[in-house]
Amino acid sequence: MEIKLLHQPDNAIAHVTLDAGEEIIAQAGAMVAMSGNINASTTLRKGKGGGIMGGLKRMLAGESLFLSVFRAPLPNSEIWFAPKLMGDLLLYEMRGDEFVVQASSYLASGPNVDIDLGWQGFKSFFSGESIFWLSISGQGPLLVTSFGAIYEVDVDGEYVVDTGHIVAFEKSLSFTVGKANPSWIGAFLGGEGLVCRFRGKGKLYCQTHNPGAFGSLVGSQLPPR
Repeated sequence: MEIKLLHQPDNAIAHVTLDAGEEIIAQAGAMVAMSGNINASTTLRKGKGGGIMGGLKRMLAGESLFLSVFRAPLPNSEIWFAPKLMGDLLLYEMRGDEFVVQASSYLASGPNVDIDLGWQGFKSFFSGESIFWLSISGQGPLLVTSFGAIYEVDVDGEYVVDTGHIVAFEKSLSFTVGKANPSWIGAFLGGEGLVCRFRGKGKLYCQTHNPGAFGSLVGSQLPPR
């Protein structure tokens, strides 16, 4: 399997080339185009994060109940995947460690990558974000989406990120939610609100745009229905 990311970071799309017998799993609706010989089917997956309960848990995190499976009967079969929002793609190679991904950012993965619901506790709830995150494990390629460009941070110690700009992070990092400003009044007037303070050593991936803030801005300009 070969995956190339094109048109980054504004309108990223993934070009996947499959060998005979290979398959890739994707979020429902992620496929843009594919070779006519590829076999497409729908699954709830088996094993960790699979089955009807796994599908229902993915729904809690903002993902679809079902996943799409694409199998190639012939070599050099092509398939294209793209995110729903204008933004970037991250190709992350899973090597057995756990990877935490924000709700709605999962796009596609190899057949040996497991997707489960991760509980990040009420600290995420109070941050204004989802209390559920996707817990990714296993082996193989993983495609993650963002709103805006993705940038990587090698955390070694402490790093602070606005809660709406987090895409994913390695499980070796822990985090707490708090104010950007020591004063509640200062935090409110500064417009920063709540932030996540990551601690430890590992990779953190952030997005340049905040979907919640964008939705509030655009929504306020729409005429009432």
